[in-house]
Amino acid sequence: MNTDVQAQPQATPSSQPAHGSESAAKGPMSISLTPKAVVMAKQALAKRGTPTAALRLGVKGGGCSGFAYVIEFADTRRTKDVVFTFDGLDVVVDPKSLVLLNGSTLDYEIKLMQRGFKFVNPQEKAGCGCGESFGV
Repeated sequence: MNTDVQAQPQATPSSQPAHGSESAAKGPMSISLTPKAVVMAKQALAKRGTPTAALRLGVKGGGCSGFAYVIEFADTRRTKDVVFTFDGLDVVVDPKSLVLLNGSTLDYEIKLMQRGFKFVNPQEKAGCGCGESFGV
């Protein structure tokens, strides 16, 4: 049973993917968050004292496999950000990162020795042992 929460970008001019990226992905780009990830992100924002801020997901060059995942608080939004909303939680992604995150799910895992957010990215072809970097 799939319990992921999927959202399409809000239909505003500032939330459109970069030119050409949507057609390359054969349809609208999307990400999803598991219910646990939504709850934990909301808790982190509330603990920070900024419950109306957004969660920023992204990708940057680096890491041992070529790219590294980025999860940050977003007090402000950038002009080209794509905005997704999950049960009242706004998640923003820049268009270039969305190309590499398209179809991904953000989960929150609790294991014996660690806990935290984890990306499940169908485009990932290689990854490192720490789970924070990947290659496509």
